[in-house]
Amino acid sequence: MKNKDVVVVIPTLNPNEKIMSEFMDKLTKSFKNIIVVNDGSRTSYDKYFKDFEKQGIIVLKHHINYGKGRALKTALNYILNEYKDIKAIVTADSDGQHSPEDIEKVADKTKKNPKAYVLGSRNFKQDNVPFKSRYGNIITRNVFKIFVGLNITDTQTGLRGMSPEVAKEFLATAGERFEYETNTLIECKEKDIPIVEETIKTIYIDNNSESHFNPFKDSARIYKLFIKYIFSAISSFALDILLFALFMHFLPDDISKKIIVSTICARVISSLYNYLVNAKVVFKKASKGAIYKYFILVIIQMFASGFIVDLLSENVFSFNPTIIKIIVDSVIFIVNFFIQREFIFKNK
Repeated sequence: MKNKDVVVVIPTLNPNEKIMSEFMDKLTKSFKNIIVVNDGSRTSYDKYFKDFEKQGIIVLKHHINYGKGRALKTALNYILNEYKDIKAIVTADSDGQHSPEDIEKVADKTKKNPKAYVLGSRNFKQDNVPFKSRYGNIITRNVFKIFVGLNITDTQTGLRGMSPEVAKEFLATAGERFEYETNTLIECKEKDIPIVEETIKTIYIDNNSESHFNPFKDSARIYKLFIKYIFSAISSFALDILLFALFMHFLPDDISKKIIVSTICARVISSLYNYLVNAKVVFKKASKGAIYKYFILVIIQMFASGFIVDLLSENVFSFNPTIIKIIVDSVIFIVNFFIQREFIFKNK
């Protein structure tokens, strides 16, 4: 019996007709509602997509290639307008990596977890995983763990499930191409949407030659998402060091008080700059009371920095206090990032 309360979405660009046709033949036996998004495929594919429509499959067409992210948003918008009684939306790739059985598993997991974002996660330790897929997953998995605080097994999976309520949250998510799927994961962190993983088969056909994902070009596009994190921290850090050096130069030469005063003055100015950048650009949110929590953190770290630098410059090292401060604040900067991400600029 066909599943009627799930919509399966398949974005595609110039697909391998044999692979996709075999996949769709199997899929139509299990699911009643299937949407294919023709994301600007060549006109020679028009008859191919017409054949899908004859099978009762909905085909949405982009006149030009807008990218996978736009294709997914086109489908989600259509579903939310046209399907009123469904319980799950499952997105899958057209390159043969996702079996109908795994799509059913993700659909079932989604129906059991309507408030969550369900990921069909592959095992990248298997021998059949191509280099570009293994490389892309290792890098993005660790970047997510460090910078976003999400420990996800498979960040690049195209097999994902969501309820209509969760899909609404992703309609306005930024990104038109592969970075869109990465952005939806970050949205989960920012909006407290749980992420649930369902283990699926690790399938690669012809060394994944049908995939349009370029591990270097598209990874670079994805990693631009994290530049804002690094820019805020480094620019604030550089401003703090510059101001510290200037105050050290112009203040009187009582070295103990001079270091403390220079630290305080530099940190007050640089921390105000850092708060504004983090609230408006990096985390794009500042809950009620965030500024108070932020400046309590600043005060604690400011005095920690000043006293540690003062202690080390007088009792341990004999070189320039500015050099010592760079080392000390490098450690504090790492701790500061995690505290801000998890406690200062967190929704709950």
